[in-house]
Amino acid sequence: MIRVSEEAKKKISALMTEEGFSPTADYVRVGVKSGGCSGLSYELKFDKSQAEGDKVFEDNEVKIVVDKRSVLYLAGTILEYSGGLNGKGFVFNNPNAQRTCGCGESFSL
Repeated sequence: MIRVSEEAKKKISALMTEEGFSPTADYVRVGVKSGGCSGLSYELKFDKSQAEGDKVFEDNEVKIVVDKRSVLYLAGTILEYSGGLNGKGFVFNNPNAQRTCGCGESFSL
C-alpha cells in the first residue's frame, strides 16, 4: 500500500522519539484532504491510536494508518525523505497523481 524509504524511516523514528511517540508502538497517520494549489494535499502526523475504519499497514518497520477515504488516493505511494541544503523534507511519490504542484505538497488525479 504505502512504502517507506530507509531515509524516511530514520527521520520518522527520530521525530517520533523527539515528540514523545514510540516508533515501535505508535503510528504515522497519512491522509489526503481537499486543498492545495492542485486540489488535494497530503497530511502526515503521528498518532497513538487507530480510528474505526482505518487501514493499517507496515513497511520498513514503520506502522502506518490511513483513513478509508484516503486509501484509494495513496495506493502505491512511496514516502521518502530528502534532507540537506536543497532537501524538501518528506516527499510523497504517488503513482496516482496526474499533476503535482511545484512544492510537491499537493496533487490532482
